[in-house]
Amino acid sequence: MRTSLTALGLILLLAAAAQFLPSAAQAEGPAVGAPAPAFALQDQKGETHQLADYRGGWVVLYFYPKDGTPGCTTEACALRDNIFAFRRAGATIVGISVDDVESHKAFAEKHSLPFTLLADPTKHTARDYGVLATFMGVYEYAQRDTYLIDPQGRIARHWPKVDPKDHSDMVLKELLALQAGKPAG
Repeated sequence: MRTSLTALGLILLLAAAAQFLPSAAQAEGPAVGAPAPAFALQDQKGETHQLADYRGGWVVLYFYPKDGTPGCTTEACALRDNIFAFRRAGATIVGISVDDVESHKAFAEKHSLPFTLLADPTKHTARDYGVLATFMGVYEYAQRDTYLIDPQGRIARHWPKVDPKDHSDMVLKELLALQAGKPAG
């Protein structure tokens, strides 16, 4: 009995540690220069947002695995802390995960997030952007990717599998460089 409990514990530990690794079956997302896939999703207040609502401005569309996890909290708080710089640059931050509206509401309130979090429980938007990943063929989640969408609704940049700690500064730097017509470096 002790051996089977130890084996079960090891399996659960490995599952927890690996739950945010993407599967090999992940679909490819839209290419830089392509139109950003449309969506209509509810935010943490239950209000529906469509990509078309943001036309005419820059959108930092970031996908993340799970509300309240350490990496997702680090990333969201870094974006929160840079919100005024993004606003000065004319950019709107929008986060998407496959969590539900209530989970987003609690996460946004707990960390005073001043931007929209969209719930994608059907996983269609994560799939359209090529970020839907699967662990052990059962658990599906959005991997940590970000798309920068230009005012015309096209993909300007894509960052796959980002570092949550440095990501906000990197996106802001690239956004400002694009707006100035210079390559970021």
